Amino acid sequence: MILENFNLGGKVAIVTGCNTGLGQGMARALAQAGADIVGVNVSEPSETRAEVEGLGRRFLDLRANLSDISCIEGLIAEAKAWGGRVDILVNNAGIIRREDAIKFSEKDWDDVIDLNLKTVFFFSQAVARQYLSQGGGGKIINVASMLSYQGGVRVPSYTASKSGVMGITRLMANEWAQHGINVNAIAPGYMATNNTAALRADEGRNTAILERIPAGRWGVPDDLAGPVVFLASKASDYVNGYTVAVDGGWLAR
Repeated sequence: MILENFNLGGKVAIVTGCNTGLGQGMARALAQAGADIVGVNVSEPSETRAEVEGLGRRFLDLRANLSDISCIEGLIAEAKAWGGRVDILVNNAGIIRREDAIKFSEKDWDDVIDLNLKTVFFFSQAVARQYLSQGGGGKIINVASMLSYQGGVRVPSYTASKSGVMGITRLMANEWAQHGINVNAIAPGYMATNNTAALRADEGRNTAILERIPAGRWGVPDDLAGPVVFLASKASDYVNGYTVAVDGGWLAR
């Protein structure tokens, strides 16, 4: 009974940046719950595709540079033509640039803001239009960060972008909830991915981070499986504009 509310059978989910890391983990989880996956990446997601198809689900491989929003309408049209409809969007694709704020360049600012914030909004807008044309609502899940809540150091554009993701998640939920469109976000804590390789390699920073995490470990992609399936499913139909921290207790400290 209640478990049926988490069943994504027959659903089509677009997941951006799913060739590795957190995006791959979320695509895998959605497929395990029954969804077919449209992966949008800049490189071939061969491992993700194999995992999804190994679960008996379909996978559509689309390539795009999401820093250029002109590709978004075409991506949604391809997803709809392939799957018949679109039900779920996971805005996961993102980048980070590290430099002291006093020396941070305009290019590093624009590159991060364009992909992490501008694209998230306009992809959500285009998918919401698709949901309205289909009727019956849909789910949008944005990927925020611990730096949606905190300032961080040496990542000014990333902090600005992820603070913005939390804000526009609320804004879109305010406007679209009346149409049955749920917009929420997941804020991963310190996760063992490519983006954190430098931090984990720095013995001092690694130790300091682990000392603050009550769970005593870095997160892994599978830690996002439950939250993303919940937010993509009927079980979350009355959850709107919320950012779920999946952080091992980091913010509780």
